[in-house]
Amino acid sequence: MGEKIRVHKELEVYRLAFEAAMRIFDLTKRFPKEETYSLIDQMRKSSRSVCANIAEAWRKRRYAAAFVSKLNDAESEATETQVWLEFSVQCCYLDAETGRDLYAIYDDILGKLVIMINHPEQWILPSK
Repeated sequence: MGEKIRVHKELEVYRLAFEAAMRIFDLTKRFPKEETYSLIDQMRKSSRSVCANIAEAWRKRRYAAAFVSKLNDAESEATETQVWLEFSVQCCYLDAETGRDLYAIYDDILGKLVIMINHPEQWILPSK
């Protein structure tokens, strides 16, 4: 783990997810207006939810089951974001290279989440 992490914002996985969500926000500004209440909202919501669930997991790390549950939610939202990215490329709202780049970032996020899920003992607060 290296240096002690004090807040969720210090987690590499959180920073990656936040940067990706902000990038998606900027990119979706260029999507067609008819996608405002469908693809744009869905993709922004799922990408932001990855961050929110990681933050919630961090605050629930007194209990392994609660911690892992919120990380599982983050994992699901990251995968959902990948699906919306695929739709965005297929609908020609994103170019293939941008879509691949973001998809790969979410693969990295997913990998980091799986490691945390599989080894919660490294993150759980000690009992007093």
